[in-house]
Amino acid sequence: MSQQGYIATPPYSQGQPGMGGYPAGFGSTTSQPHYGHYGGTGLLKPVSSPHGPSISLGHSPPSPAQFSQTSLQNGVYNPGNQMSSYAASSPGSAQPPSFQSHGSHPQPMYQNTAPASFTQQVVSQIGAMKISGYGSSQAPSQNDPSLPGPPLQPSFQGSHPQQRLPPISSPPSQGMSLAPAVPVATMPPGGSVHPPPGMNINHAGLNQGSVGYQQAPGQPPMAGYPPQQGGIYGGQQRGIQSNYPGAPGTYPGAPVTGGQLAGPQQKKLDPDSIPSPIQVIEEDKLRRSGQLFATNSRGQVPPLVTTKCVVQDQGNASPRFIRCTTYCFPSTADMAKQSQIPLAAVIKPFAALPANEAPICVVSHGETGPIRCNRCKAYMSPLMQFIEGGRKYQCGFCSCVNEVPPFYFQHLDHMGRRLDHYERPELSRGSYEFVATLDYCKNSKPPAPPAFIFMIDVSYSSIKNGCVKLICEELKTLLDKLPRADEAETSAIRVGFVTYNKILHFYNLKSSLAQPQMLVVSDIGEMFVPLLDGFLVNVHESQNVINNLLDQIPEIFAETSESETVFAPVIQAGLEAVKAAECSGKLFIFHSSLPTAEAPGKLRNRDDRKLVNTDKEKVLFQSQSNFYETLAKDCVASSCCVDVFLFPNQFVDVTTMGVVPLATGGSLYKYNNFQIHSDGEHFLNDLRKDVQKPIGFDAIMRVRTNTGFRATEFLGSMYMNNTTDVELAAIDCDKAITVEFKHDDKLNEEYGALIQCALLYTNVAGQRRLRIHNLALNCSSQHADLYKSCETDALINFLAKSAYKAILSQPLKIVREILVNQTAHILACYRKNCANPSSAGQLILPEAMKLLPIYMNCLLKSYVLLGSPDIPTDERTFQRLLVTSMDVEGTQSFFYPRLIPIHKIDVNSEEIPAALRCSEERLVDGGIFLLANGINMFLWLGLNTQPELIQGIFNVPTFAHINTESTSLPELDNPYSKKIRMIIDNLRSQSPYSMKLIILKQKEKTEGIFRHFLVEDKGIHGGASYVDFLCSVHKEIRQLLT
Repeated sequence: MSQQGYIATPPYSQGQPGMGGYPAGFGSTTSQPHYGHYGGTGLLKPVSSPHGPSISLGHSPPSPAQFSQTSLQNGVYNPGNQMSSYAASSPGSAQPPSFQSHGSHPQPMYQNTAPASFTQQVVSQIGAMKISGYGSSQAPSQNDPSLPGPPLQPSFQGSHPQQRLPPISSPPSQGMSLAPAVPVATMPPGGSVHPPPGMNINHAGLNQGSVGYQQAPGQPPMAGYPPQQGGIYGGQQRGIQSNYPGAPGTYPGAPVTGGQLAGPQQKKLDPDSIPSPIQVIEEDKLRRSGQLFATNSRGQVPPLVTTKCVVQDQGNASPRFIRCTTYCFPSTADMAKQSQIPLAAVIKPFAALPANEAPICVVSHGETGPIRCNRCKAYMSPLMQFIEGGRKYQCGFCSCVNEVPPFYFQHLDHMGRRLDHYERPELSRGSYEFVATLDYCKNSKPPAPPAFIFMIDVSYSSIKNGCVKLICEELKTLLDKLPRADEAETSAIRVGFVTYNKILHFYNLKSSLAQPQMLVVSDIGEMFVPLLDGFLVNVHESQNVINNLLDQIPEIFAETSESETVFAPVIQAGLEAVKAAECSGKLFIFHSSLPTAEAPGKLRNRDDRKLVNTDKEKVLFQSQSNFYETLAKDCVASSCCVDVFLFPNQFVDVTTMGVVPLATGGSLYKYNNFQIHSDGEHFLNDLRKDVQKPIGFDAIMRVRTNTGFRATEFLGSMYMNNTTDVELAAIDCDKAITVEFKHDDKLNEEYGALIQCALLYTNVAGQRRLRIHNLALNCSSQHADLYKSCETDALINFLAKSAYKAILSQPLKIVREILVNQTAHILACYRKNCANPSSAGQLILPEAMKLLPIYMNCLLKSYVLLGSPDIPTDERTFQRLLVTSMDVEGTQSFFYPRLIPIHKIDVNSEEIPAALRCSEERLVDGGIFLLANGINMFLWLGLNTQPELIQGIFNVPTFAHINTESTSLPELDNPYSKKIRMIIDNLRSQSPYSMKLIILKQKEKTEGIFRHFLVEDKGIHGGASYVDFLCSVHKEIRQLLT
């Protein structure tokens, strides 16, 4: 049965500016074909524009003031005098608070000044957005009158009656035939885009419960995209239709119009009639929130990462550990090449489990060690099949038949299952741990407990801004909270301290000493550790000496005038200390400036933004020299992880300084223009999380698969010395590795696609462990099965990481083109193989991937891929490093932030107000909005915010009295204050980063930094609006199909 997807019909007649607002050359290209993901094997055919050079749609937005480092605010930027263009209400007005939408202002912030004729043609690409029900076997009649009665209410299941509205007559298109006119819906005032004549968006996704999908009639299974006959509609079309607010006749207050409208359609477009991330998230919560998700069957699509549920491990790994781009792999390489859907898994081996879920079980087989397949070395798992009465087992990965060791023998029941099946986690669970034997240890010796070394920059700037004193005070209490093994009373981790500027100071903290002893190393060309005994100590044994040292450090360097620093020798010193102690370790480096002192690893200021948007731009994302790559390799070999906390006042070359943290599984934090009163708590929260998080050391990860496909690409914060082993000096609970798979043979649909991730590591107690995660996926020869099992959030995680890697070797223009072309190929393949025959002018999106265009546009508008000289190079490279190690939840919230209307909170309820779409049209003058993306957090205050809200949250009488320099809210004893602080704390607890709160007022110049995160609108530094990008992708799809 053919399945219809999300449909739109714009009759395109003009080339767009690049790709929907991006720089010229962004979309269509005349360059050579690109293959797969930046050099893979899947052909991505570039599409040439038939209309000659691109034309810019309207003027660019007002350019922000020249971006200087001093305007940065901890990972976000202040574009200077960026002013909104809407009018301010007169002060002292007696009018009540206005809740007028920004979108209704007569002068939008960025006015489109394109020629009227071209603008009309561009808007005609969108059309009157429409939701059609596909439960009927008849196509809608063009002459059907309006249906009387109240608007239909949204529903979340089944199909719904279609409200039919009168047709819109269309002017003839230039040089192409138009799709038949279709019923359209109008929208309430407040929209900003005029729809074209004749575009409808229909939405009826794949039926999640049905099977036996067949190819659309008249669509042979060919690799290409043959021309399609427009205006031909198939027969009866069934399937569950997913509704969402904004569908004609379904959103509250939808008008029902009658009569025939002559001439070009001038009604405004309803943004709610195109796919909304918020709607998809809320629908999934409604269906699956709080429910039990049991992993007992193969290829289940889990709830979205934004939906809270209880996962019960019944043989497959929890989605907290592994999420896939699709849970049904194509059975052949040809099918995978046709669809262009990347086959990937995002693996988070140390993901934290909530308290209401069973922890990972630990299995010990004594000196024998874990049971493994003799051929492929896969570990015992639920994917093994026991045969011959339990005396042998067949490996699920390579089909090798192995003998069962005598100590492990157990009889089988009448179903061929071992009698002790449920008593052994390795047979009944998807995730578990084995206690590793000495064979899995370096030099066949048990590992020593790991070490934490704190390395503090004591140069002039660090002393002056109070950073050194703040760190020392915090460490006094934080060292009591070091990670410890389960049920252990104290942590086995040893600690050491180093201070530095141009030279390094080591400290002897032996418990027998009354005062710490300083040893200075000034010859930093050949770094060594001047002492072994007394440098790494037990916190509790040397507590008094450590506290004395932390009291003395700020005093010792209080009068320093040394402003130059070194960086690479600091890492070398920590590395040598870890080597000498023969243990794993983690360095916490607190650094302030570009290391310009004469020493190995000296860096120069190379912040040249003239390279932006040139073929040499990739140099900005590459390390200055190979020195740091070699240093990173040495750190990984010695299991020395590096975390760096940067406190820059100017360019520090994050690209080069981030090489070692990225390769060793470490983290990078950055606090621009650090000031204790505004950034102190933000930094301390990050430090507390970083020190206390669960972590494993000296790790090696290998991903095994069954016959037919294999892991080919690994993306994340890690190092690889060969093609199979992922080496990690350390890995914590927030780090995720994204793995891409390729076919090397045909997959068997009966057995499916099997994945086993094995991670060998040392825990904080110094014990060697093997953590195993297993996942069984379906495979199919039907495209419909592939598309209905996709997870767009995981797909964007993979595409972002692969694109961020590709910019190291390819121009940004090429990377952006590949992303857009791949998006078009994915959707064109769905249209060709899964949708009923219909007009080529219709845009049809698969139900499970209807958010792909909006998420892709958000990725293209990220700092890294924008290519704007207004964005500091350090900010772009910092973002690139953060995303590289993110999990699916991290990238989902990062690329599409949460926008919460705080003014709508119900103080009598524990519920948080539903998030809104990230668009200026959702803001109201009388509202307060909280925006968070996992890295940044903003509190936006409308001019007409109600005084009682201002008093309740800020404890000041009026809007004018609110202090926007503050980065925290006062703790007041009233329901408003408690509720909003609870929401902020809740959002922070879900992110690895503490998210500094930035308070912004409507119409003040700092508001520009907030608008960058309204990702559905046109970007302030370039980039298309969601609607424009959807049109551009549709144009690419039509060219592929015709």
